[in-house]
Amino acid sequence: MQIFKLAIFISGKGTNAIKLIDFFDGHPNITINLVVSNNPTSPCLTFCQKNGIDTVVCDNFQASDPNFLLEICKKYHVDFIVLAGYLRKIPVALIDCYSDKIFNIHPSLLPSFGGIGMYGDRVHHAVLQSGGTKSGITIHLVNEEYDRGRILAQFECILNENENLESLKEKISKLEHENYGGVITKFILGTHE
Repeated sequence: MQIFKLAIFISGKGTNAIKLIDFFDGHPNITINLVVSNNPTSPCLTFCQKNGIDTVVCDNFQASDPNFLLEICKKYHVDFIVLAGYLRKIPVALIDCYSDKIFNIHPSLLPSFGGIGMYGDRVHHAVLQSGGTKSGITIHLVNEEYDRGRILAQFECILNENENLESLKEKISKLEHENYGGVITKFILGTHE
């Protein structure tokens, strides 16, 4: 039975990456064998070291170099790439090599509140300022345009009239942790049956 190897790319604390590592721990078909970070102080790197997962720390120049990233992915026999709070633009050559094999999670219901510069708290502030009654997450494949890849799944949460930045972040984080691993699994196994 084929084992699919995933690399997770992170820029922040790596909480989604840690949840994914836990989710896939012991999975019969999917394994996380690499975490790539352009943040050398991410707590996720320490978590990976304690759990025997290889890590590569890169600077922003290397993160923009498709040859550097392709070499890493080749060295670790990466089948799929998972973006988990990764804030660098993926080079076109990497997207071409991993066509329909790069996942991203966005903290809004795309196409609303997506695009260049829309990440993290910026998205949540825009959602709150819009006066809308719901938000959520979008799990999608990555193409050459920010947040425009094929949508695989969306999950909603209701916004109440007292919603603030912290409460919204908590709701979105809960949706991310509950759903990202399952959607990735369904896509990978569904396309490789």
